[in-house]
Amino acid sequence: MQTFIVVGANPRSSSLGARDRLIPEPAHVGPLLHELRTAGLDQAMILTTCDRVEVYTLRRDDRDPVDPIMALLARFADMQPEEVARHLYVHSGDVAVRHAFAVAAALDGTVVGDPHVNAQFKEAYRQARAAGLLAEPLDSLIQAALATAKQVRSRTGIGQAPVSLAAAAVDLAQRVQGRLDGARALLIGWSDIGEVLAQALRQARLADLAVALPNLERAEAAARILDCHAVACPVSPAQLARADVIIACLGDRRYTLTPELVKALLRARRYQPVLIIDAAVPGDVDPAVGDLDGAFVYTLDDLETVARGGRASREEEAARAREIVAAEAEAFLRRQAERSALPVLIGLRRHFENARRAALRDAGGDAERATRLLIQRLLHAPSTRLRRAASAEAELAGELEEFTRALRTLFDLDAAAEESKDDL
Repeated sequence: MQTFIVVGANPRSSSLGARDRLIPEPAHVGPLLHELRTAGLDQAMILTTCDRVEVYTLRRDDRDPVDPIMALLARFADMQPEEVARHLYVHSGDVAVRHAFAVAAALDGTVVGDPHVNAQFKEAYRQARAAGLLAEPLDSLIQAALATAKQVRSRTGIGQAPVSLAAAAVDLAQRVQGRLDGARALLIGWSDIGEVLAQALRQARLADLAVALPNLERAEAAARILDCHAVACPVSPAQLARADVIIACLGDRRYTLTPELVKALLRARRYQPVLIIDAAVPGDVDPAVGDLDGAFVYTLDDLETVARGGRASREEEAARAREIVAAEAEAFLRRQAERSALPVLIGLRRHFENARRAALRDAGGDAERATRLLIQRLLHAPSTRLRRAASAEAELAGELEEFTRALRTLFDLDAAAEESKDDL
């Protein structure tokens, strides 16, 4: 028997520091897939985004892949396995299927409807196929999840939410700073929504952009994506003071920007205004910063209010999207269950056909005798099993009840009994 498995880390399960070590850069995914194959996994996909890493695979009767995956991630992150385990979640079976559908449809991230997630899911699928690690049934799961994500985008307005957030950020930046072709921005941290906002500012002809991350290698990789430059983190006061727009998205459960720090940068700026967008969950900016003259602080909720006139419409779209995902996930699970039952049905049909041919042969052309022989032979094995269960000790009593219930259901015996009454 095969069971879908997802092992991963996201902002709800892990700290920022742990994710910085666990999330591989795109160039590392291929070698990690090769290591999974070497570890004995013949089907696997690795999904990486700015704030999550997930391994999709299968558990078979003779092999549990969770420990090898955790060991691989521990080696990659240079952490002890027990330390890594504290930051990971494991989903299996139906839960793993529903999780995959929700992730592909961008319903499981910090920002619901993020357009980057679908592209990242597709890239993970491409890399797994290129590595020869996708076959049935994992391939069907990933394809079904991607097809559902496409439905969500076409049948709801949820995919427009991040675009509206980006437009709101640009609009606010222009209100606070005027023309952006002379403005500088600083992205502290890295997340999908942070990237969306930074890209939108770049497209609005922002003069300069820098990105700061605790991990310098990841900061440089992010800078290549945004076509900007990386700076050291923690950011120096001078670097902060240069920024006309600051996007904070570290999300490490402590305030990156405090009133004292922002007071200092405002003094250094000669009290020229600064726009601060707190794009982290939990927040990176102390709420008291918003009380300072010259500091214009906006959270993601504020951006949504500016962009869409409140959160209600977006939640309505998200609710519709979740209905689609739930329905499609259940349909996939039904198809998988039917597919898993197919070999048994084929075997049953073959058994019945062999019994029919033998009965015809042994009856010597006598149709009535052939049908009696057929019934006797087909009922022999189940009758023997039922008698054995009925005569067994008390602990097997549940087995008899299970057998009789299954027979009634499979052969619709209750309906057949009612039909017999009608014939009398």
